[in-house]
Amino acid sequence: MLRTSDRVTVEVRRTPPEMADELRREAAEGLASSPKRLSAKWHYDQRGSELFEQITALPEYYPTRRERQILEMHAPEIARAAEADTLIELGSGFSQKTRLLLDAMQREGRLTDFVPVDVSEDALRASAERIAEDYPALRIHGVVGDFQRDLDNLPGGSRRMIAFLGSTIGNLPPADRAELLDGVSASLAPDETFLLGTDLVKDPERLRQAYDDPGGVTAAFSKNVLAVLNRDLGADFDLDRFRHDAVWDEGEEWMDLGLISVCRQTVHVPALGMTVRFEQGEKLHTEISAKFRRQGVEHELTAAGLRLRRWWTDPAGDFALSLAVRS
Repeated sequence: MLRTSDRVTVEVRRTPPEMADELRREAAEGLASSPKRLSAKWHYDQRGSELFEQITALPEYYPTRRERQILEMHAPEIARAAEADTLIELGSGFSQKTRLLLDAMQREGRLTDFVPVDVSEDALRASAERIAEDYPALRIHGVVGDFQRDLDNLPGGSRRMIAFLGSTIGNLPPADRAELLDGVSASLAPDETFLLGTDLVKDPERLRQAYDDPGGVTAAFSKNVLAVLNRDLGADFDLDRFRHDAVWDEGEEWMDLGLISVCRQTVHVPALGMTVRFEQGEKLHTEISAKFRRQGVEHELTAAGLRLRRWWTDPAGDFALSLAVRS
């Protein structure tokens, strides 16, 4: 389904009814599993997206600043190395850092198309309209879809760069990461490129502070998934009966995020016909945030048929951007 304004074309591959069906299916499976879990993507309704934008500005939350620092330093290099006329951004959100890439590609004289891909049509359209105002010659074709499932037949010009920034790939467990990278590899032509942002392994205390800030913004974001279930599935989660939990898993090298039930309680989810019981101290897992090492990133890219061409980090070595091509 295509929806076109004067400046922006939006292709809807995931309609609201389809997303609602997916939420019901995934929530039913996750709340019945042991341990209980929910997908991180359900955090991101309008309120969740706003809270995440607040998180990116917190002094404890370094990834956004570090990635932006890399782009400020190396975006011209990235644009020259990619030689792309189209930027495709997976999980584009508000596309704030994207402008550094668009500017660099525009200065190279190649930029013709921008393809933001996001599950939220409202966020995607608002961001695309703002970019259209600032880049009047740019063709913008947004795709409302799930970047894990809608990588096939992405639009664009003759030579594309797919960007997956923010270390969002770290929210996926290894099997899902492999599936995503396989999809990216399959969608690339031999001369096209993939730009990947990855947060690097570091001191666990820094990570804990980044994912459990003293002001409670991360906790509010974490609990927002319960608010989504209350609104969309008629559930009766009492958000005050859960606390945010962020733990470093040394073996997996990821932050394990979720919500701890502070008491024994029963939650009803009428849309699913479910009654869900929580024990005191039981964790509802909502997200992981994997941290990476260069060797591991290169290994995962290689396994998907991608070859690492370039690697950039910020001066502190906190974050990395890698540019890969099909091998």
